Amino acid sequence: MPQPALIAHDLVRNLGGRRVLDGVSLTASPGRRIGLIGENGVGKSTLLRLLAGTDEPEAGGVTRPSDLGFLQQEMPFDAGSTIAAVLDEALREIREVLADLERLTEDLARTADDAPGYAELLDTYGSRLQEAQDREAWDADRRAAVVLEGLGLGAFAHDRTLGSLSGGQRGRLALAALLVRRPSALLLDEPTNHLDDGAAAFVEEQVRGLPGAVVLASHDRAFLDAVCTDLIDLDPAVDGPVRYGGNYSAYLAEKRAERERWERRYADEQEELESLRHSAGVTAHAVAPDRGRRDNEKMGYGHRAGRVQSQISRRVRNATRRLEELERAQVGEPPRPLRFAGAVLAAEVAAAEGGEERDGPLVSLHGVRVPGRLALDGVEVSPTDRLLVTGGNGAGKSTLLAVLAGHLMAEGEIRRRPGVTVGLLAQDTAFDRPDRTVRDTYELSLGSVRAEAVPLGSLGLMHEADLGKPVGHLSVGQRRRLALALLVARPPHLLLLDEPTNHLSPRLCDELEDAMGSGPGAIVVASHDRWLRERWQGRELRLDPDGTGRSVLDSRPSLGYGRP
Repeated sequence: MPQPALIAHDLVRNLGGRRVLDGVSLTASPGRRIGLIGENGVGKSTLLRLLAGTDEPEAGGVTRPSDLGFLQQEMPFDAGSTIAAVLDEALREIREVLADLERLTEDLARTADDAPGYAELLDTYGSRLQEAQDREAWDADRRAAVVLEGLGLGAFAHDRTLGSLSGGQRGRLALAALLVRRPSALLLDEPTNHLDDGAAAFVEEQVRGLPGAVVLASHDRAFLDAVCTDLIDLDPAVDGPVRYGGNYSAYLAEKRAERERWERRYADEQEELESLRHSAGVTAHAVAPDRGRRDNEKMGYGHRAGRVQSQISRRVRNATRRLEELERAQVGEPPRPLRFAGAVLAAEVAAAEGGEERDGPLVSLHGVRVPGRLALDGVEVSPTDRLLVTGGNGAGKSTLLAVLAGHLMAEGEIRRRPGVTVGLLAQDTAFDRPDRTVRDTYELSLGSVRAEAVPLGSLGLMHEADLGKPVGHLSVGQRRRLALALLVARPPHLLLLDEPTNHLSPRLCDELEDAMGSGPGAIVVASHDRWLRERWQGRELRLDPDGTGRSVLDSRPSLGYGRP
């Protein structure tokens, strides 16, 4: 029997007085893996909750399979439950299917082929057999061990309680339970959070092997690229949310083409609007019928003047009507992509250095040690460097950026070029005055002249509706975008970005990465983002301490950031 589809029709959901979802529909057929992408707050998690039935819409409805699975933020188990209890619950339905098959097999053996009810009994047996095959029921116990191992939980004793696990470990256990269960439809909210590269690749393989429908929300572009057959972009667009066929790479190609079409349409309409305004307000009235009469026109002048006036009036009416129609239906201006102000930075660099380029690094570190956190033989950052810092949790990535910024004292030799300016985007963003609005924080931080020269709204990082909010009321992602805006508006000589793609939508991550390759100035990025790391074309510093605490500097040339 075919797997059931997951269908949502015209979903409407309001939260906090704001309409988050407005008439959203989707069909997730068996074998389709749909990724939900967009800025924080556009409704990805809200849509997943509606699909799961844990939240109810104001309008619309959902048709879902009975055995739907949902990766929630918190597991439905108390702290005293054990790993064994979680696995038993994950395997419960599969064991019930196997028990039903055993019972049905016995019933079929006792029932004659021509007996009443035999056909119905056979159909039930066939349905349960198909379900057992889809769930790989006979291999469930072995698969449970493989999944736990793949998610880094294989060495944990099954009698260990959930209260003894970290938040990340509990999240991985919840994901493991769903992968073991293999439901007919699966909903995943940020499934690669707390996963290292190996575990993320394992989950990709497991999800691709599921026979049912999958709907997931993720900021992990590498995961979206490896898993998805379709993407739904919930960010505001001309015609509302759009579904794209293919993985993330295909989505990027289509979005680039879509952006070009949007820009052309906007430019064409603005040109037509200007022409119509000119025709309605200037050109038509310039062709006046009251010029002086020639001698040979005097007999028919009145008739011709009336005809000319009629033609002019008709042209004015037509132009005015078209102008009104176009003004009502015109497409909005495409939002400006994020860009570092390279030209401004170049001027600042020249001014700081007396108008001359100087050789040598901006910053150099030799024999740097922060006890228990960082041990680095040496690294230099040139004025136009693009350096990626990688390594596992605890390897010292954030510590290195704090040392480069001068925010953390360290042993060893640290040299900075005189007058060099440094900006750091830290993982945790806080502002001194949480009661100030976004707009006031931006203007007071930069100064009125700079804030006017680089308006916050021109950077594409904050929505207009959020500019009047106190910064203390912003989400984590919104605070990071405001901090990034302050750096973009006044770029330093050395820009340090600590996990810059955290809490940003995939679209904004792409724009940020594109912006890294433009203009002068050095950029050092610390990141675990697989998509960013796989496409990095500059230098890479891998912080993988061995027994001697040494780190390895990649020898690839600094080519600047870019994606194929």
